[in-house]
Amino acid sequence: MSANRLIYLPLGGAGEIGMNCYVYGYGPEDKERLIVVDLGVTFPDMDGTPGVDLILPDITWLEERRDRIEAIFITHAHEDHIGALGHLWPKLKAPVYARRFTALLGRLKLEENGHPATPLTVVGARPEVVTAGPFKVQFVPIAHSIPESSALVIDTPAGRIVHTGDFKLDATPLVGEGWDPDAFAAIAAEAPVRALMCDSTNVFSPHPGRSESTLRDPIAELIKGAKGMVVATTFASNLARLKTLADAAQASGRSICLLGRAMKKMVTAAQEAGVLKDFPSTLAPEDAVNVPRANLMLIATGSQGERRAATAQLSRGKYLGMQLKEGDMFLFSSRTIPGNERDVLKIMNAFSEMGVDVVDESNGRYHVSGHANRPDLETVHGILKPAVLIPMHGEHRHLREHAKIAKAGGIRSEVATNGMMIDLTDGAPEVAEYIETGRMYLDGSVMIGAMDGVVRDRIRMALNGHAMVTVILDEADAPLGDAWVEIMGLPQTGKSGGSLAEKIEIELTDFLDRADTRLLRDDDKLDEAIRRVVRQVAMEEIGKKPEMTVVVSRLATE
Repeated sequence: MSANRLIYLPLGGAGEIGMNCYVYGYGPEDKERLIVVDLGVTFPDMDGTPGVDLILPDITWLEERRDRIEAIFITHAHEDHIGALGHLWPKLKAPVYARRFTALLGRLKLEENGHPATPLTVVGARPEVVTAGPFKVQFVPIAHSIPESSALVIDTPAGRIVHTGDFKLDATPLVGEGWDPDAFAAIAAEAPVRALMCDSTNVFSPHPGRSESTLRDPIAELIKGAKGMVVATTFASNLARLKTLADAAQASGRSICLLGRAMKKMVTAAQEAGVLKDFPSTLAPEDAVNVPRANLMLIATGSQGERRAATAQLSRGKYLGMQLKEGDMFLFSSRTIPGNERDVLKIMNAFSEMGVDVVDESNGRYHVSGHANRPDLETVHGILKPAVLIPMHGEHRHLREHAKIAKAGGIRSEVATNGMMIDLTDGAPEVAEYIETGRMYLDGSVMIGAMDGVVRDRIRMALNGHAMVTVILDEADAPLGDAWVEIMGLPQTGKSGGSLAEKIEIELTDFLDRADTRLLRDDDKLDEAIRRVVRQVAMEEIGKKPEMTVVVSRLATE
């Protein structure tokens, strides 16, 4: 048994889709030198995280070992892989490495969060090597739905690791590098692959994935046949799709206008990095309003129904002077991420009520996935021939299914979810220990813990309403005047037909007038008694127990 060990620890992205954050370590137990792969976010929803802006991985374990972190590597510029960089880097303060386009967007995030001097290094593709302590890391170009996506080859004294990142087997992705099987065969020929950490998102899709290039003709045909104004939405980061849409618009004689800050930022960054070439010229919204409708195409943010994005605002009426009308067409050239269906359908129905023809990707003609399907995963397994496969980037069912496929192909596999530290040093992968993991919330401009109770209280107030009770006691601890009640998020009248607040005030005042002096002098008992009266009245009147704030003011004795 070696005195050193090689460990893998997912802190986000394993057992869920999004919020990717993975740790590799090598060295003596509890003294390993560490590298971090990706710092991503996931997005809130109104049901479970109302009012939250972003959800980030809890990196307390890493922060406590900050002096052991050699480097942070970012595989690509999707938010679920880079979105937390600006927020979490100050807690880690390790050098950051990424390819040019990813680094450009990473710098913007760091600057937006007040960290312009972060050590962020642009790295070329393999064979360029970054040495980080005991690790030697190479970026390997791989196709995905954003340019310059990379797998990582991580060489350690205990063997070679391949971390795929997000990928698909697309030899003609239109923008960015394509899938090169020879490059991956060379990786396996150079050195045996000790462990493969592999994207599992589309493991249940039984057919080989389709190329981005297969969409060009169907989208061009669709836009050419449209009569009114055409609006299309897709992920702002899917630059190949943006170019396909823009090229189709140009071919049909339409002017192009980009709507949404994220869309413009991505196109500008890609052009600056040299990964997006020959993109058709675009009009500003103030100029686009003067173009005849049949000669205009808008490409808008908000494919997932985001309330503040351009698509949602168009569905509610006007946006920057633009308005859809009967006979126009709206194309969703994107897949709806599970959990966003309700918001997207709401927007589709709003457009339908306007007389707009809505086209989605349900027939597969106008969208292809950026992730490898089951046969594609099996192809990668066969090329790399790893000793061990650890599925990542997927919900538990995805990870478990991927592990079954690996085992059926004679590859050892272990399902590792967030917080499971896997020892990869010798033989079969083993769980070394379980690390407490969780989530952090960006709530406005403040970072809070998922278990801090802030969001829990917000949900409880949303479900139950709120009552604020004010009671004033005089120098002798006797009630001074009537109790005062304010309610929010509750019906104004109850079963009795009168004012709910007044009904509670009457019952509280009567209770306080009858209360003995010992109760009135004990703050804790008085608080609980007041809450009990309010809950009882509210249940009788409206069938709910509101959240409460109780304020007892005592006049000072002179």
